Amino acid sequence: MAKVLLEMNSITKTFPGVKALDNVNLKVEEGEIHALVGENGAGKSTLMNVLSGIYPYGSYTGDIIYDGEVCMFHNIKDSEKKGIVIIHQELALIPYMTIGENMFLGNEQGSKWCIDWNKTYAEADKYLEMVGLTDSSKTLIKDIGTGKQQLVEIAKALAKHAKLLILDEPTSSLNETDSRALLDLMKKLKGEGMTMIIISHKLNEVSYVADKITVVRDGSTIETLDAATDDISETRIIKGMVGREITDRFPKRHDIVLGDVMMEVNDWTVYHPEFSERKVCDNVSINVRAGEVVGIYGLMGAGRTELAMSIFGRSYGIGISGELRLRGEPVTLRSPKAAIDAGLAYVTEDRKGNGLVLSNSILRNTTLANLNGVSSGTFIDKDKEYEVAKEYVEKLRTKTPSVEQLVGNLSGGNQQKVLLAKWMFANPDVLILDEPTRGIDVGAKYEIYCIINDLAKAGKSVIMISSELPEVIGMSDRIYIMNQAKIVGEMNASEATQENIMACIVGVSGDNSADGEGSEA
Repeated sequence: MAKVLLEMNSITKTFPGVKALDNVNLKVEEGEIHALVGENGAGKSTLMNVLSGIYPYGSYTGDIIYDGEVCMFHNIKDSEKKGIVIIHQELALIPYMTIGENMFLGNEQGSKWCIDWNKTYAEADKYLEMVGLTDSSKTLIKDIGTGKQQLVEIAKALAKHAKLLILDEPTSSLNETDSRALLDLMKKLKGEGMTMIIISHKLNEVSYVADKITVVRDGSTIETLDAATDDISETRIIKGMVGREITDRFPKRHDIVLGDVMMEVNDWTVYHPEFSERKVCDNVSINVRAGEVVGIYGLMGAGRTELAMSIFGRSYGIGISGELRLRGEPVTLRSPKAAIDAGLAYVTEDRKGNGLVLSNSILRNTTLANLNGVSSGTFIDKDKEYEVAKEYVEKLRTKTPSVEQLVGNLSGGNQQKVLLAKWMFANPDVLILDEPTRGIDVGAKYEIYCIINDLAKAGKSVIMISSELPEVIGMSDRIYIMNQAKIVGEMNASEATQENIMACIVGVSGDNSADGEGSEA
């Protein structure tokens, strides 16, 4: 029997008005990959923040026993000294510093008064080789893609002599190829003796990589499944997570009625704001009808987000040309405000950076895009604002003790509901949803899907961008396929299969690709 490396016993953690963890227990054996799964708000990240010292000893009750010793971590440096290193979902890398500088930031090589740069880059290259990254450690972070940045974070952890590596949603921003490469790297590190804890909502990846799976629900430990002896199918894991079986991952739409073309984009071309010769959208033409859900699928770098942001008030790109029509009439939208006024909404993939004000309440965020809707003259009607926020909390079943709760204190799934509420209250005719379910659990995803269907039933036009192919197929009436900044295919739901969609992508060759999905304006 393998040695138990980590035990967390009766961990209880309370925030104002919320018991985030309630006597949670976790046991991890040396040399295993242990997955932690549960719905958003179940307490997974909170538990790992307790383990890593982000929530210091004294702010919770219970015991952490690591390598046979009771530990009382007061900060993250305490846990790192023991070899416990956490990699968060939001990568903590500085774009305009080199890979090597990032890897040893706070852990500089050399003397107290002088950094030894030769040693820094030599050591960095050594750890980069361990994770299979061939780029020079002198390369700037901004010049490598998200998949490689995730490998840099792992190399950075290895440079800290990690014995227990915690990965929080490590593949949430990666395409399928990069995701599989990362999971295979985890298996390789496990073979070399590394112990890992992975938090993930991608249950197919959990089943592929994990030796054991602990399910957390509503702040409590439900069960631990062993891949060697137990059923670890997605259906079985979901049942533990939500307390019931979900037989249909995508809710069916009935009595679909499509109206007139609401938005039409013709010959739309956009250039990269920094590399002005590079097209991020190349002669793109799409349309969406009232009551229709149109999916846009493509691999990372295809230009999906660049297309959406450039349509939404030219909030991304330069040298934009082409025609945009709303309700049959040509329009020129030169700012996000103009887009909102014209009946467009853009639900960004970056809800924390660009979508929400985390330091503000649910109430403030909900009304932010439509202050006229809660105003009397030049003054905001506080009572009306409260009623609007409360209405959307109830309608979207957002888990919160109050509409006064800070959005930053909500789980990812509930933050996504607030973001949707913000744009629903703006009452747009066309909603562009960019990765609307990224980083949220299967139960919350189903609720988001129901909201999307309700919007379409109400006659709204919905464009849904997603990196998850089953999601695009399961939710769309019609699908556009993008590759290398171009539309390379269009399919109705009846003919859309994973094989047909991937065949469209594989069938296009060339090197004029967009710089990367989710580029900032």
